[in-house]
Amino acid sequence: MEIIFNKLPESLEELKQSAYGNLEKPEYTAALFLVSMCLYPKNKDEALKMIEYLKGPSGLSEYEKQFIRDRVNNADYVAISYFKGTSVENNYTPTVPYTVNIESDKYSYVNEGYAKLYAKSSGADSVRAIIMRLKPSENKWYLVENMLLGQIRIPANLDKWA
Repeated sequence: MEIIFNKLPESLEELKQSAYGNLEKPEYTAALFLVSMCLYPKNKDEALKMIEYLKGPSGLSEYEKQFIRDRVNNADYVAISYFKGTSVENNYTPTVPYTVNIESDKYSYVNEGYAKLYAKSSGADSVRAIIMRLKPSENKWYLVENMLLGQIRIPANLDKWA
């Protein structure tokens, strides 16, 4: 499923008011996580508020905050690498409107109330997973676990061997 943003949200309120802020599909939550991570290098506090919202009732633990900090430190291009138009050669510059593709497969909904979805970074050779959980009383999908922040190839402008 393609998720398209004319402008990336820069606050929790903007995220909630976006076309995907209702979290009614797991793909929406996955895409909004990437949007939140794109904001992290510029506004860490607001990005963490956004991720806290996406985590729902489980909240964002100190461990998860540290994990995010470790993954983004000196690699602020990881999240944007999932957007259409990015490549190592163009230093992960996305096309506008900002588009991310979140995929499912026949195994995505094996466990009731959970969805394991996939996204492809232009800096990695294989897809990465992200897991969501449905809260039926709200009909919202919340982030459980992300595996999207792994290392990817560095952009050309940072590669001294390029």
